[in-house]
Amino acid sequence: MPKKGENIYKRKDGRWEGRYIRYYDENGKAKYGYVYSKTYNEVKKKLIEKKSQVGTKCERLSNKTILYNDVLDAWLQSAKINIKESTYSRYFHLIDTHIRPYLGKYPLSKISTQIVEGFIEKQLNYGRLKSGGALSPKTVTDILAIVKSSMEYAKYNNLNVMCNLGKLTVKKKDREMRVLSRAEQEALIRTLLQDMDSCKFGILLSLYTGIRIGELCALQWDDICIESSTLKVRKTMQRIQNTNIDAEAKTKVIITEPKSQCSIREIPLPQFIINIARQFQNNPQAYILSGEETKYVEPRTMQNRFKSLIVQSGIDDANFHALRHTFATRCIEVGFELKSLSEILGHANVNITLNRYVHSSFDLKCSNMNKLSFPD
Repeated sequence: MPKKGENIYKRKDGRWEGRYIRYYDENGKAKYGYVYSKTYNEVKKKLIEKKSQVGTKCERLSNKTILYNDVLDAWLQSAKINIKESTYSRYFHLIDTHIRPYLGKYPLSKISTQIVEGFIEKQLNYGRLKSGGALSPKTVTDILAIVKSSMEYAKYNNLNVMCNLGKLTVKKKDREMRVLSRAEQEALIRTLLQDMDSCKFGILLSLYTGIRIGELCALQWDDICIESSTLKVRKTMQRIQNTNIDAEAKTKVIITEPKSQCSIREIPLPQFIINIARQFQNNPQAYILSGEETKYVEPRTMQNRFKSLIVQSGIDDANFHALRHTFATRCIEVGFELKSLSEILGHANVNITLNRYVHSSFDLKCSNMNKLSFPD
């Protein structure tokens, strides 16, 4: 018969079900796996096998000897089978660069809430290794999420965790998003139309679709349908840290599916973009930015090219993502229906579009204020 805490239950259909923790997500929430069989003993056997597969160093070490480094190794290995390569690379980099040097050599049972609070405070004030400057709140939030999740993982493995991190958070700073003014946008467009090449076309495409730089770099000509005037976003490109310690290069470029399912989308293209696209239309398998099948333009290179065009246009400094903010803002200004805009941007819901990417220009504020009436 099942014992309390085994997570084995008899279902209404007569079968037995066993539940085990596959891994913890970046928020410390347990993600479960399930096994089924006709008898209790068979399910118990399957459950033991699954737990041993997910098993880690944590199960083989005592609370007296285990260091937090061992927990990090075990947690990372457990998470690896359930996350994208790019996510694993980021976890690996944050752990090796920021978490291990400060917390790794502590015995797990000696890490208190105060120690973690001090660690997070240090990252917020001077966590950058080279410059000694502050890390961004977003990066520190990611670091804290790893610490929380790994501690939950240790608890699950019956290890002695002394810290309580449930209420520990990182306060986010509201940053003013860079949006090109109408004058800046017109200046950039003039520069793009002069001696236009495939990279300039890619920037123009981003300005009028809001696609991300990684999505642009991964585009091939079979993603644009001239006949239906549509663009399909199905892939993204990014440079990640190489987690293979024997590799010569520290980083590598990967092409994967976009960051979420809603980022896979079809975007209608305005006719003037289609007219320009016809001039560059190439082999369906060729990358749009390079015009070749075997050669791509990676995000880092594209960012540098964009920066030089910004200078050439006489515009104040902006990064590539400003094109996305600018597109969303212009769409709102001309009266785009919010749900449509959210889907074009690849957001899960309209609140993300409103809160993160739509920035009211001063001209629009003035226009709206002038709509107010005063009684005669």
